[in-house]
Amino acid sequence: MDKVFARFANATAHITGTPGAFLVCVALVVTWAVTGPFFGFSETWQLVINTGTTIVTFLMVFLIQNTQNRDTAAIQTKLDELIRSSAAEDQFIGIEKLTDQELARLHSHCERLAQQSHQALERAASERLRRRS
Repeated sequence: MDKVFARFANATAHITGTPGAFLVCVALVVTWAVTGPFFGFSETWQLVINTGTTIVTFLMVFLIQNTQNRDTAAIQTKLDELIRSSAAEDQFIGIEKLTDQELARLHSHCERLAQQSHQALERAASERLRRRS
């Protein structure tokens, strides 16, 4: 069941993300709007578009979320493997499961390290310029 749903969700997300799908939706809305005078802009006429778009939106939220969850998990797994197999610090593996406060602390730590690296690069560049003079 999981594989069938995953294939269905991927295919649906791919198809609905195309310019053709967008044009079909625009054509449906334009067709609905043009038929308004024929139906006297009745409540039933309005209910058709409201109900249709609500149902499609409701279903698409679940399909898109499923696709996004799988993509995120795949990206995290790839990043974890890159971290694991490199000289990077292993503390970064699985950080997507940290709390907001823990992530903020780790982010601040990384910013401090980046600033230190940037300052070291600036000092080295200044030293090179001084030696050339």
